[in-house]
Amino acid sequence: MAIYSFRLYRPKINFLFPENLSSVLKYTSLILIAASVAMVMLDLDKVMIEYYLPIENVAIYGIMVYIATVISVPQKAMHQITHPMTAKMLNLKDKEGLGNLYKRSSINLLIISGLIFILIISNVRQLYELIPEEYELSILVVLLISLVKLYDNFLGNNNSILFNSDYYRIVLAIGVFLAVLAFIFNIVFIPLYGIEGAAIASFLAFGIYNTSKIYLVYTKFKLLPFVSKTWLVLGLTLTFSLSFYFWEFPFHPLLSIALKSILITGLFVLIAYKLNFSSEIRNLIERGIRRKSL
Repeated sequence: MAIYSFRLYRPKINFLFPENLSSVLKYTSLILIAASVAMVMLDLDKVMIEYYLPIENVAIYGIMVYIATVISVPQKAMHQITHPMTAKMLNLKDKEGLGNLYKRSSINLLIISGLIFILIISNVRQLYELIPEEYELSILVVLLISLVKLYDNFLGNNNSILFNSDYYRIVLAIGVFLAVLAFIFNIVFIPLYGIEGAAIASFLAFGIYNTSKIYLVYTKFKLLPFVSKTWLVLGLTLTFSLSFYFWEFPFHPLLSIALKSILITGLFVLIAYKLNFSSEIRNLIERGIRRKSL
């Protein structure tokens, strides 16, 4: 692939600095700081747990965070597509196209991540049966961190809009403030509730952070990620989560997880198709049906 790429376009080495070097350095420096703040917020709870609780609690908390982090997979994949599209629309000042992309990315990520959220919450008790008892995992931690990841997906290409606009400095300031706030939350809640307190701190900090970014995009661009089907998808996610969490099969945990996942996925996909939550999701389902019929 590398050889083919070089045949299509041969790179040229140029040691001259660009004319806008100062602007480039300023932008990259601030983006680097913003990324560092995001990493601090992600790992701060683990550091604080080690400070207040026995070190083995870090590993226990880490397992629960890794379970919930699966929800972030579709978001990372979609950002590879929406980031350059967002940058182009901002450069062309295509506000209508930007608003459309904002809403489409939000609803599509919400549908996919909502299904993953349901699968995690519905099967978490069976999953815990497969893990040694000494870990003493908490369902509340998985729930709170999963809600954080679901909210992240709900933002769609919000980050791309902010970091490709002139308002990235404001995001940096908000991020620094929220990192300090997360630190305070951890100091308050971990001594009171242990590792569940760390999850509460992360839930509150990221909830405020994400809400601030939605508000910032709205005030600066007059754009919101909501569409008419947003609340319907959220309601379906809540209904499925509550219904299937308390529904258990009297089988081995692995078999129970498999059966419940197949049932949840089939029903969720059917409802999403019938109610036409998203044209992209509907087309994807129809392509899958056509392939199976061939």
